[in-house]
Amino acid sequence: MSKSFIFSSESVTEGHPDKVCDTVSDAILDACLEQDPGSRVACETLVKDNVLVLAGEITTGAKFNYEEVAREAVRKIGYDKSYADNTEYSYSSKFDADSLFFVNLLGKQSQDIAQGVDAEAADHKDTSEQGAGDQGIMFGYAADDTEELMPAPVAYAHRLGEALTNLRKDRVHTWLRPDSKTQVSMKYESGKPVGVTAVVVSTMHAEEIDTPEMREILKRDLIEKVIPGELLSDETQYLINPTGRFVIGGPEGDAGLTGRKIIVDTYGGMGRHGGGAFSGKDASKVDRSAAYMARWVAKNIVAAGFATECELQLAYAIGHPDPVSVNVNTFGTNQVADEQIVKAVLDVFSFKAADVVSQLDLLKPIFGQSTNYGHFGYSSSQLPWEQTNKVEDLKSVCQ
Repeated sequence: MSKSFIFSSESVTEGHPDKVCDTVSDAILDACLEQDPGSRVACETLVKDNVLVLAGEITTGAKFNYEEVAREAVRKIGYDKSYADNTEYSYSSKFDADSLFFVNLLGKQSQDIAQGVDAEAADHKDTSEQGAGDQGIMFGYAADDTEELMPAPVAYAHRLGEALTNLRKDRVHTWLRPDSKTQVSMKYESGKPVGVTAVVVSTMHAEEIDTPEMREILKRDLIEKVIPGELLSDETQYLINPTGRFVIGGPEGDAGLTGRKIIVDTYGGMGRHGGGAFSGKDASKVDRSAAYMARWVAKNIVAAGFATECELQLAYAIGHPDPVSVNVNTFGTNQVADEQIVKAVLDVFSFKAADVVSQLDLLKPIFGQSTNYGHFGYSSSQLPWEQTNKVEDLKSVCQ
């Protein structure tokens, strides 16, 4: 990639139809883990109009009302008619927490898969260790663009989305509705972000709000509050509800499905992606846990000063305990020899499927905290895979 370029990344809020589904799926996962840390969960959600469908495979000792958990997740997002009470603005949405039609198509995990993951011997299984829950490749990425070591375009897109949601939930602007998107185009020079060339904000709204007024408000109360002034200029393009109207939104305007926002969830396209989605999956699924592991390692490498940019790739085979490959790429930004970085990584971290879970403490009901505004970075800063707690260990190996 050229050292001077413009790169764009998007984010979506929790009211976007796909993110509604991710939120519900992770709410089901956390409800299982609260009672049974050993739960095996692969929960998919579909929404359209006023219908919500759960499907997938769950094996758990947890006992709870799946419908109540799903409805409460939708209610917390803001698809709830009571939100518009005591305001001058109308509420219009077919999709509503109290009246939606709920369908549960969840079953149990296949025993063929379970025997590969279980830390037990089985016919024709090569080991009695816990194996990966699937085959696949996972990537983790970090760069020193921002304090949280995320690419700047997606970091600011997420911050805009989260701030927009807070303006709605804090009732600062009661004409805002849950379904929104943001996008940031960042200019890079010599490989570093120097300015924002375009900001896109599209938000669902009450019919009564005037579009020119809305554009002025969101430029002032959102964009100029979130993006540092030194990154904005007279040349920055502001595209706020560029269609001119966004009253029909959420699942009424578009169907939603778990796992369709994988680039939003990760690095906004700046880092590569293995293709596996995260939400609704417990930590035995390496699609999720190994991607978190790869981010943790890449972030610690950059935080240690070994490189200004790092991508780590892991690959697994279903039922096999160890990765089939571990690759570190610093894109020529390394301050320490690549072979030393690889040695330090393999000395400090274990990439066995079971060890990934234990090192990151992934049997707890913490996954709902990561669902929206990026599984990595600013909004997830307190989660285990965002900690830079292995910097000194890495440095000690490289001394």
